[in-house]
Amino acid sequence: MNKAELIDAIAAEAKLTKADSKKALDAFIKATTGALKKGDRVALVGFGSFSVAKRSARTGRNPQTGKPINIKAKNVCKFKAGSELSDAVK
Repeated sequence: MNKAELIDAIAAEAKLTKADSKKALDAFIKATTGALKKGDRVALVGFGSFSVAKRSARTGRNPQTGKPINIKAKNVCKFKAGSELSDAVK
């Protein structure tokens, strides 16, 4: 499902216009991104939670040459599914 299909599904389920559904989805994405940038956690009970984790620097290998390369430390986004979502997709 891509963003356009998600907007269509939200509009149908919530009986909203596609324009209103797009605004709601964009607002959710913006608010979630802002919270994650600050290092906060976004938890939606039953659905799951978004968080930021620090990945430390490490040494990897170039798959083409086999030579070691240094991989910088960085922050990564994580999503952990909630129990209701996990049960729904079993």
